[in-house]
Amino acid sequence: MNTLAGQWPADFIPPFPLRHDRTPPILELMGLARRNFLSIWTKGNFASRMMTQQVLRRMVVICNSPDVVQEAFQTHHVELQRKSPQMRHALAPLIGDGLFISDSETWARRRKVVAPIIHGSRVPGFAPIMIDTIKEQRETWANRGDGAEIDALADMAHLTAEIICRTIFGRQLGKNYAHEVVEGFSEYQRHIDQVDLPAMLGLPEWLPRFRKPAVRQATKRILGVLDEIIDSYQIQKDNGEASVIGGLLEARDEDGKPLTREAIRNEAAVIFMAGHETTANTLAWTWFLLSQSPRVRARLHEELDTVLAGATPTFKDVARLPYTKAIIEESLRLYPPVPILAREAMDDVMVGGRKLPKGTILMVVPWLLHRNPLLWEDADAFNPDRFLPGAAARPSKYGYVPFSIGPRICAGLQFGMTEAILSLAILAQGFDLKLKPGTDVQPACRLTLRPGDALPMTLTRRN
Repeated sequence: MNTLAGQWPADFIPPFPLRHDRTPPILELMGLARRNFLSIWTKGNFASRMMTQQVLRRMVVICNSPDVVQEAFQTHHVELQRKSPQMRHALAPLIGDGLFISDSETWARRRKVVAPIIHGSRVPGFAPIMIDTIKEQRETWANRGDGAEIDALADMAHLTAEIICRTIFGRQLGKNYAHEVVEGFSEYQRHIDQVDLPAMLGLPEWLPRFRKPAVRQATKRILGVLDEIIDSYQIQKDNGEASVIGGLLEARDEDGKPLTREAIRNEAAVIFMAGHETTANTLAWTWFLLSQSPRVRARLHEELDTVLAGATPTFKDVARLPYTKAIIEESLRLYPPVPILAREAMDDVMVGGRKLPKGTILMVVPWLLHRNPLLWEDADAFNPDRFLPGAAARPSKYGYVPFSIGPRICAGLQFGMTEAILSLAILAQGFDLKLKPGTDVQPACRLTLRPGDALPMTLTRRN
């Protein structure tokens, strides 16, 4: 029987950073943002519809209600399609003009070429690779033995990297290069700047940004691996193996022209970044949340045991696991992998009845939107029930945006959701994960939202 919103106990309030009584001074605010973007908000920010803040030479506007989110990301997509200077300059060394940070004509042409390769209709074909890889992870845990301590964050990063590598590069190439690419991305994120100070000071776009040596080294490492993979593809193709990289190499634009080698490398980097890090973080947060909520954990196990009856789920079973899906959706609500979606106005634009001048930084912040008490009952509580079919608590699609929304919605949405649901189902069939006693789990945001640098948990075999 489905439990409607308001009828369940708020049995677990997961951690979140201190919320200020009032907005800190601007220099303190920027210092907080550099360390953890989630720590800058006041208690009142979560219920605000729109917020405006002058940050040095830039106007920053935050949209935090479905109506203004729709205006910003759907109605005025043309004027607000450009990613923020911080995001563009943080990722440009790694993904160049890749789909994630390009705009205008480049974005429109590239999206037409790349989106079909990772479209939801392709997911059933990718599912066997996902399932085989998840089963390998389950076997690895089984070999560790009952009561073994693991780092769930590292294990989920390894799992999703293997899945995305084998999907993008083919099974064998994926196995060969997954670890190297993961290490490079982790190093890159650890050292990249969180705030683009030149942009906030109004300095020109062409001004070179300082890069730490560690960022340059990580970039060289990742791009070198991608070049090797592209060079190796022809061998795999001759062996009859399909892959995303093959789709990119063989794709043609509307004029019949192939993508350049640089464009192929950029898009492969984008797909890996979007498909690995975000799903790994979602799964890590999910294990943590389940470990703290016996009620939700018991209901998950009941669904898995009843629906699957011990069999390994297939792609067709995903639709038969509504509570498993609801857990993933609630995890994405509380800890959205990309907690800040920022754009730069390319022209003057009206949003929420306000005229925003060209150059304004407009943000939709899922961290705020997903915890807005005007949209969500018990907004800080972990309650997957709110996402079950028939539940009345879910707001409009513009109030829940873990994959963004509008024309720039994540092209890999279905891939990521399927991967997360199958991973949780297959692993939770065999194991219960318990948080190591004394572990303080706190959300930390750099490019993505992680439960710190590690998540120590112990494995318990389920009979």
